[in-house]
Amino acid sequence: MTDEHDFSGLKATYLNCTLKKSPELSHTEGLVDASAAIMFKQGVTVEVIRPVDHDIATGVYPDMREHGWATDAWPDIYPQILDSDILVVAGPIWLGDNSSITKKVIERLYALSGMLNDKGQYLFYGRVAGCLITGNEDGIKHCAQNVLYSLQHIGYTIPPNADAGWIGEAGPGPSYLDPGSGGPENDFTNRNTTFMTWNLMHLAKMLKDAGGVPGYGNQRSEWNAGTRFGWENPEYRS
Repeated sequence: MTDEHDFSGLKATYLNCTLKKSPELSHTEGLVDASAAIMFKQGVTVEVIRPVDHDIATGVYPDMREHGWATDAWPDIYPQILDSDILVVAGPIWLGDNSSITKKVIERLYALSGMLNDKGQYLFYGRVAGCLITGNEDGIKHCAQNVLYSLQHIGYTIPPNADAGWIGEAGPGPSYLDPGSGGPENDFTNRNTTFMTWNLMHLAKMLKDAGGVPGYGNQRSEWNAGTRFGWENPEYRS
């Protein structure tokens, strides 16, 4: 491994938003494993989490136990996400849309967006994100645009070609890992998964080496204190 491609200082978390609890076979995890294997070979520390295995409450606060829920596993999960340079949200398509678990995870990530980093920026600044989608018929681009928009909105940086996926033919048929599906051998899926994975590593390393996103013009703490970073109210222009 050359220094140019040494990503050994990076950490990545994959959230497999399957509806299936472990140890049930998850076709989404098949694609997650393909991407994670590339990162692992490059020295990235990789963690894969199935949110459905955990009692994550529904809501948009960091700890829903403070808002009427008896239990909430999210406070035990999100520190792992915050400790990672790379986040990949992976999930299946159901009825042409993201799974309910994918949506719940994004809502809980959004719950953290009110927090700030040491520069006064939104908490997820300086981190990169991508997504993996599996399913049948259609919906990869629709699901990916929803996930990637949401992740950039809360502060993640999205690299080029940050999504990949596999879908089967229209109608009932084999899923990604089923015999004869052709999923693991699909060159289009394999290419896009590889490009996404490498672009995540490249951009994560660039941001980490640079100390994150520069802290000027994007600090909510400074805006709240009255700094306007060159913004000029049109009503006062001459």
